[in-house]
Parts: sequence; C-alpha cells; structure tokens
Amino acid sequence: SVQILTYLDGVMKVEETELKPRVGFLYPIVTHNISIFINATQERDSGQYMCTVNVVDDVTSTGKNVGVINLTVLVPPATPTCHLHGDPAVGANVTLSCTSAKGKPSPTYQWQRPPPSEQFFFPPAQDRAKGTLRLTNLSLDMSGLYVCVAENQAGSAECSVALEV
Repeated sequence: SVQILTYLDGVMKVEETELKPRVGFLYPIVTHNISIFINATQERDSGQYMCTVNVVDDVTSTGKNVGVINLTVLVPPATPTCHLHGDPAVGANVTLSCTSAKGKPSPTYQWQRPPPSEQFFFPPAQDRAKGTLRLTNLSLDMSGLYVCVAENQAGSAECSVALEV
C-alpha cells in the first residue's frame, strides 16, 4: 500500500506519487469530512483505497478506524476496426468482424444496417461478445453498408464495412 495524503497535527502533506498533482481533500480538514478527489482519472487509478483515522487517546477497537473502498475507472471503447472475411460472391458465406482494442468493462458489439436498408441482427448469426456477424448464402440485395457499434457503460464507438456482393 502507498500513502497518497496525510493530515497530521494540522499539516496536510501530499505524498510523492503520480497522483500528487491530481489529488486532494474535498473539504477543509476541520469539517471532519475527509473525502478526497482525484482529477483526470485514468484506468491505472483503479484499485483499493483505504482511509485510516487515528485520534489521540482514543481507545477504539482496532479495525473500526479504517474505511476501504474499491475504485474502478471505466474506459469507453476505442474506435473499433471492422473487417470482411471471405469471398463476397453470390451464394457464398462471409463473416464481418469488429474489435475494439480498449474498453473497461469489455465492450459488447452490435451489427446493423442503417436506413434505407435498415436491418438488425441476432444470434446465432451475430456474436455480441466476439463482434462477429456471419452472413450466409449471399444475394445481391445484401450489398450495402454494415455498421458495428462497440459499447459499454462508459460510452460507444463505431466502424463500418461496405459489402459488395
């Protein structure tokens, strides 16, 4: 464990960590609310944070003076990459793939065709976890734009593939 902030005998000290320019107490310390802020949060700020309060001459049983919280910094999906796998000939099968290099939690993927040829896809043709869409027995009217949206609680991003049968 690494100390990031201390308040002792009326003196606040911000320790030498990568959080130093981004962390501080939310309120003047005399308010007894020792909440902290972290500005410009980054994925690596995720982890367990512990607050320990020691009062001089207090006989509190051990453990009652410690508060623990887990911080998970969510990351929106990075712009995914879309690819076409296979030979898009009439009667053939192809797979469209969509992958995002970043995202916490892992993004889910949704393929669709935008208007005027609006169409939504469902399992087993579409795998929302892997980001794949399998198109079978291709016909000419399946030509057009296919859009993939990668999404998690922090945001979404998209890419597209133009299919020419």
